[in-house]
This record gives sequence, structure tokens and C-alpha cells, in this order.
Amino acid sequence: MNFRKFLMPLILATSLVSTAAFSMDLNGAMSNLGQAKSTGLLGEKPDGYLGVVAPQGDAAEIARLINSARRAEYQKLAKDNKIQLSDVETMAGKKALEKTPAGQYIQLNGKWIKK
Repeated sequence: MNFRKFLMPLILATSLVSTAAFSMDLNGAMSNLGQAKSTGLLGEKPDGYLGVVAPQGDAAEIARLINSARRAEYQKLAKDNKIQLSDVETMAGKKALEKTPAGQYIQLNGKWIKK
């Protein structure tokens, strides 16, 4: 019985540490963004956020983390400039689509196209 009291918390702690070690943070997402976009896994959308073009590897997690950071920045810009969040998102999306290099994906009219 004492062995179980010791073993169960140890197993739980080990699994939590393992999960934390393998989860990606924003810095990791930023480091992997260029490759994910150049290999066609992620693309820019007109709403200012990343979209998953090909759901492989960490593409969805990279998009989630970066989109969360983008949303926070867009909200700050909207508040500071007393404009609607949707206006900031639209402006950011337009700029992102324009800046996307040839060979990477952008979303137009709901469809992914290679620029």
C-alpha cells in the first residue's frame, strides 16, 4: 500500500514533466514559422492570421500560438488607436498577403493559392 502511495504521484509527475517538455512555446513557434510557411504547411489569411494549409507535424500548434500573439497585439493596437479590432485585422491581413513571398501560400476567397 505504501508503495502505491509513492508510485502514483511519481508517475503523474513524470507524465506532467514529459508533456511540458514536448509542448511548444511562442519562441519555438516563431523559430519554426519560416520553415512551416516555405514548405506549404501554413499560409497567410486576409483576416491577419495564419491558416493551416496542410495539417502535418506542428503546423496547427504553430498557427495557434502565433495567432494568439497576433490577436493580443491587434487588440492593443485597436485600443490604442480607438479603432475596431476587425479593422486592425483587415489591415494586418492585407499587409501580410502583400509581403508573402512568391512560392508561399495565401488564402483568397476562402481558397489556398501559391503566390
